[in-house]
Amino acid sequence: MDKLLDRFLNYVSFDTQSKPNVKHTPSTDGQLKLAQALRNELTELGFSQVTLSDKGCVMATLPGNVAWKVPVIGFISHLDTAPDFTAKHVNPQIVENYRGGDIALGNGDEVLSPVMFPVLHQLLGHTIITTDGKTLLGSDDKSGIAEIITAMVRLKNSNIAHGPVRIAFTPDEEIGKGAQSFDIPAFGAEWAYTVDGGGVGELEFENFNAASATIKIVGNNVHPGSAKGVMVNALALATRFHNELPVEETPEHTDGYEGFYHLTTIKGNVERAEMHYIIRDFDKMQFEARKQRIIDIAHVVGKGLHRDCYIEVTLDDHYYNMRDKVAQHPHIIALAQQAMKDCDIEPVMKPIRGGTDGAQLSFRGLPCPNIFTGGYNFHGKHEFVTLEGMEKAVSVIMRIAELTAKDALKH
Repeated sequence: MDKLLDRFLNYVSFDTQSKPNVKHTPSTDGQLKLAQALRNELTELGFSQVTLSDKGCVMATLPGNVAWKVPVIGFISHLDTAPDFTAKHVNPQIVENYRGGDIALGNGDEVLSPVMFPVLHQLLGHTIITTDGKTLLGSDDKSGIAEIITAMVRLKNSNIAHGPVRIAFTPDEEIGKGAQSFDIPAFGAEWAYTVDGGGVGELEFENFNAASATIKIVGNNVHPGSAKGVMVNALALATRFHNELPVEETPEHTDGYEGFYHLTTIKGNVERAEMHYIIRDFDKMQFEARKQRIIDIAHVVGKGLHRDCYIEVTLDDHYYNMRDKVAQHPHIIALAQQAMKDCDIEPVMKPIRGGTDGAQLSFRGLPCPNIFTGGYNFHGKHEFVTLEGMEKAVSVIMRIAELTAKDALKH
């Protein structure tokens, strides 16, 4: 299909897993290698203004082919894969004409099952690209990169009327840092779309407010035989801390617009313990209340500790809900909705239970809703994407560019 699948399979061969708590951008060398490969590919394909910044961001332009003035629009995807699961030696499997039932992942015991993932029931007859059960796939967001470039190539080689289109591929989206160094003036688009969503039809302009919390606990270790009144067990305090949080407000118990606390790592011993949480909520006031609750719990659990023992809380905001920023530009949403309908896709308006580069970019002045890639189960070994879904994303990207030009002619 016009190299779409070949492109995708090439991109997932790059290990571009990002790394949290690294000061430089991009956080890993693999991202830079893919960025350099994309720069070379875009140059060879004949796009203009192809650049690669020292922060690992690739940009390029498809010039317009009409005589009238059309707003410059953009499409953005990210280079990195999530730190949650390994991305080394990705070995994709292609299942053509899926007939239902379990899909074996590699030669082990791992399967992709419609019992656990009922969406598979809707994908009979499709070409499904999975992992071999040992890595994530990287559809988040290399399917987006493949879709954007394929759409630009097809526009370039067609007679479809379109204005100038800017494209960009950013590093470190998964750790919330890529958009911080994104050069919006250099990009030069009036608005853009991140191609970083899931199932076909997803169109999103609401996302979580997001923060991280690090809880460091310093205790006091002595021999357990003579510990009474002296030992302060940091691990026991960590357990108490976690148990103070509401059990039902975790990712596994929430959906839709419900927020959560998510314990991502805990490590330590009697002397010292450290816990990392991510905090998510769509509502800004509830988001602030969640952060305050973390502080309040630290005070309760830490009350009466020996002066050399303590609980330290560090809170870090990552991004905010872009709803209010994007809602100021309703035509951007309407354009994407119309493009999907024109491609026989029913738009599914839903909040992102996560974040995209578009959230930060919208707050920085580039309104940037999110459209689907055709991928599912991101960040783990059960990740997969359908070729048909990727094709539909390509069609929507092309149609958005065409509609933008048509709308400009009317006005």
